[in-house]
Amino acid sequence: MRITRVLSAALLTLGLAAAPAAADSSPSPSASGAGSAPTSAGTSFRTATEFEQGQQATAVGSTGDYLYWSFPADAGQRPTVEATVKLPDTHAAQTWQIDVYDGLRRRQACQYGAQTRTAAQGTPRVDLACTLRTVRAWSEPWADDPLPGTYYIRLSVVNLAPADLGQPIRASVRVGSKDIGGSAAVDGSLAKPLVPGIAAAAKSAENNGSSSKPAVLSSIEPEDGWASGWWSDRWVWTAIGGALAALAGVGGYALTRGMGRPSRVPPGA
Repeated sequence: MRITRVLSAALLTLGLAAAPAAADSSPSPSASGAGSAPTSAGTSFRTATEFEQGQQATAVGSTGDYLYWSFPADAGQRPTVEATVKLPDTHAAQTWQIDVYDGLRRRQACQYGAQTRTAAQGTPRVDLACTLRTVRAWSEPWADDPLPGTYYIRLSVVNLAPADLGQPIRASVRVGSKDIGGSAAVDGSLAKPLVPGIAAAAKSAENNGSSSKPAVLSSIEPEDGWASGWWSDRWVWTAIGGALAALAGVGGYALTRGMGRPSRVPPGA
């Protein structure tokens, strides 16, 4: 009876602890999408148009232009960038591509997705996608792992007939993230996210003796602030493992208790 109660308590503990872990690993939008989505794009890294995850940014441009946007990504997220280009009614074959760069302007590889696509002659639109690797809270200096901070999207045409140069196009981009959870957790974190201008602004404020919050070039950040993903289901499963080990020890003792003692012989036997 006692062992049954112990096992019941263990199962109840597992259920209560696993519930937040399951919720933590489910896909969810990274930003509320509040505010108006931008309707223009930049022409360089410095002029990239900012938008939040969950929003759909649009822009009107010409074939041959480089279009730039930027968005924030925090530790534990796996961003997916989707882009659509609406082409003119008449055009020759064109090849379009999206590239994603981190806050250090290092080009990030796509885990999967159609990063480059060719639109056949007369095709009205082309759809592109790029799913990045999971953003890590910390990495070795020599590695090119995705890190928390600003990410840049560059949309461009890489193969174009001279007759199509300068024709009008309409582009739209959208970013969504899946929260990966404890499987991507690492022991460490960056002192500051890779946001353009944050280090220079902080150093300038320190030299000037200012205690006010330093200004940064990028004003967009995750909904819950940077490093909001410090908690993960890794902690939950570690606690569950410790609890199970303790329960196994208690259960083993309860099962084997008294087996090593000599049996009592009734007096006068």
